Parts: sequence; C-alpha cells; structure tokens
Amino acid sequence: MLWSTAGVYVRLLDLDLWTVQAWRSLFAALSLLVLLAADRRFGTPRAFRSIGWKGLAAVPVSAASMLCYVTALRLTTVANVMVVYATVPFVAAGVAYLWLGERIERRVLVASAVALAGIVVMAGSATEPDDIAGGAVSLLMTITFSVLLVMVRRYPGLPMTPINALGAALCALISWTLMPGGVPGVSDLVILAVFGATTTGLAYLLYLTGARYIPSSEAALIGLLDVVLGPFWVWLGFGEVPATLALVGGGIVLAAVLWYLAKGLRAARA
Repeated sequence: MLWSTAGVYVRLLDLDLWTVQAWRSLFAALSLLVLLAADRRFGTPRAFRSIGWKGLAAVPVSAASMLCYVTALRLTTVANVMVVYATVPFVAAGVAYLWLGERIERRVLVASAVALAGIVVMAGSATEPDDIAGGAVSLLMTITFSVLLVMVRRYPGLPMTPINALGAALCALISWTLMPGGVPGVSDLVILAVFGATTTGLAYLLYLTGARYIPSSEAALIGLLDVVLGPFWVWLGFGEVPATLALVGGGIVLAAVLWYLAKGLRAARA
C-alpha cells in the first residue's frame, strides 16, 4: 500500500522534476540510513564497507531505477507505469537467462507472451509524446529493477539496505546538479520527506520483514496490489482516468502474472 502512493505524492507536488528527484532521494537515503543504524548501530560503517565491488556495481543500477520511477510517473499516467512494471517477473526471468543461464520454463514463456500482448494493447493508448516517453522510461525502470533482483539471487550476501541507501544518495546527487536551485516551501518539503521515507524506507522495511515469513510467490502476489492501488489512488484523489486500452492491457498483464504465480502458491500450500 505504501509503494502504491508514489503517484499521489508526484501529483501533489507542483515542482520541477529534478527538484522532486533530488529532495525525495535525499529523504529516501536518510530514511534507509536510519533503518540501517537502528539495525546495526555501531556496525553501520562496516555495513557500507562490506558491500564490495559487487555492491558498488549495484549502486548505479539502484539509482537508475529510482530516477526512472519518478520520471515515468511525471511523464505518463500511473496506470501506464504500473502496467509495464507488472512485467518484472518475466523481465527478471529473461535477465537470469542471459546472465546466469537459468532455464526458462514454458510457463514463463507463455505468461511473458500474454503480458507482452497486454503491453502492446496498452501502447495503443499512448498517442502523446509524453506517454510514449513515459512508457520507455517505465520499461527502463523495470529492466534495472529486474537486474537488481537477479543480482540478489546471484550474490545472496549482498546487503541491499546500504546499496539502496547509496543508490538514493547517488540519485539525489545527480538530480541536485540538474535542478534549478532554491529550497521548496515547507509544505512541499513535508510531502517530499513523507514521500521518500514511506515509499522507500518504511515500505522496504515492511516488505523485507514480511517476506521472511511467507513464500516468495505469495509476497510477489501481494506486491501486485501496487499495480492495482496506484492508479486507484490517483483516480480517487485527482480524477486521473486511465485510457480504455490501458485498462484492457493492464487486465491482460495482471491475468498473465496471476496465472504465472498461481503455480508457486499451490506448491507453497503443498
């Protein structure tokens, strides 16, 4: 639910893109640092030193994913962004195949083909240049996030909290050099602080904590609420109505993902 509110914060802020990116990323980095300090206390500096070269390689990937997420939400509707993002399981399977040589099951291929058909249907509603650009940035966000997921699988010992904290800090640094300058008003700063702390820090903590106690397929299924609730909140608060083709395409993608995850849920129950 916290992840799904990102579109609301972006719509609330009447600021330029780079100012939003810079301050949101700064507060996200600080929230992750607080979580890490609460967990490691005096071992916090050692946690950053322990990420190694693999962790350093993951930092710009994390930063790129964060940059793309907010940028996509500014360019196109939340529904369009979420439809593309819902294909993460299939994109991650493709990355794992190319990088790790993992065999792709026929079930994944079928679900990926159906999801791709849904993306094509949704693309039919992208008639404006910003919508097309938003779809492209959403795809880049999905790819970078999938690379992070595969890196965690390839290197299980990667400490993701300091990596994401450094990624957010890098995102803030890049955005800081591009923003016009000046400090936002108090109300905007409060929104940016809550935006960064909840959708990155607190949401990250809750998801990782909960995922320890349930099967990964069930965690992924719960995570799909983001795809449904994200467009719902902006429709409720701002009257942002997705195009009909976006709704149809999103329904196709969700059906493909649910069918794909169903096998894991049945296996978990067994």
